[in-house]
Amino acid sequence: MRDFALEIEQRKRDGLYRSRRLVSGPQKPELVADGVELLSFCNNDYLGLANHPGNIATLRDALAETGLGGAASHLVCGHHDAHHQLEQRLAAFTRRSSALFFSTGYMANMGVISALAGRGDTIFSDRLNHASIIDGCILSRARVRRYGHGDVAALERMLAETSGHKLVVTDGVFSMDGDIAPLKELARVCKAHDALLVVDDAHGLGVLGPQGRGSVLEAGLSEDEVPVLIGTLGKAVGTSGAFVAGPEVLMDYLVQKARTYIYTTAMPPAVALASCASIDLIEQDNARRAHLQALIARFRSGAQQLGYQLMPSHTPIQPIMVGDNHAALALSRALEEQGILVTAIRPPTVPEGEARLRVTLSAAHSEEQLDRLLQALAQCRSLLPEQTAQEPVAV
Repeated sequence: MRDFALEIEQRKRDGLYRSRRLVSGPQKPELVADGVELLSFCNNDYLGLANHPGNIATLRDALAETGLGGAASHLVCGHHDAHHQLEQRLAAFTRRSSALFFSTGYMANMGVISALAGRGDTIFSDRLNHASIIDGCILSRARVRRYGHGDVAALERMLAETSGHKLVVTDGVFSMDGDIAPLKELARVCKAHDALLVVDDAHGLGVLGPQGRGSVLEAGLSEDEVPVLIGTLGKAVGTSGAFVAGPEVLMDYLVQKARTYIYTTAMPPAVALASCASIDLIEQDNARRAHLQALIARFRSGAQQLGYQLMPSHTPIQPIMVGDNHAALALSRALEEQGILVTAIRPPTVPEGEARLRVTLSAAHSEEQLDRLLQALAQCRSLLPEQTAQEPVAV
């Protein structure tokens, strides 16, 4: 029998062991984790809406009307008017014909990809795509070809030499690097080679584009150019669940074929109504995004002045490159000793030798809180491995 305990010990030696924190209270910058008050820079609540009082009130009021649980799958009797209302709201928000509500982002990617491609088909996947995309590709049983991160020329060569049904799938914003996919170029080559383009905009929705409508609309691309858009509600929207949006015929097809939609209990209807309220806030409140962008610029300037190596990201995801697993853990622990919570990200979430601290910023952070992070980073700079430490930039 496999020695599971031995494997766990090996993970500890390699600096790859993971453990859960016990969080008390709501998600917000000042977080209580394992009974300790910390200033958090590691969740995906990019607009600070996970604890918004208006959204909480909407959820509370909806419970009396809709009840608590979904109680059945969508195709039995679980598809509530609240779910339908959210789908219509999402379609309008993303400027698409139709939308379909899933229980989680992972389930959306698994269900959509495995429904739209199968045996005999070919899926082309960016090498740094999220695990849910990778697993959706595997589940489909299609042939999977990975292209270098953002390498449109390599993708075009692969598409040109491949016949049959072709699916290209990419993150809109890459969750561990924070960079944005070359969506215009991807749309161009997909159209030229008759490939269906799928974009998972989990980390772009709410943050990028006009009124927070996401990376696809920021790139000026239509439903015809990007037929399948996937998004999550558990990040910038601040609630829970996910969706896919696109032409009505594709949404109808997914109702028939997406196993993670067909064979699961519907999400609580009250959550759907709270999500509608949150989307209304996102659409109306450009000030949150402006404040967030100011924080991003302030962080990048301050961290680079301290000599930290950042990645070319202008999104709320701001990785600090460290390289070594143990060094990344040590830097994370040192920050925590100063009351700052930033998670160390290690393989297999990122490639070998690319361990990092994933700093995520939120519109709920204040400039003073960001300054606390920068001050803590200044105190910890000596912990950086020599190959990732850079000379501080004079102010």
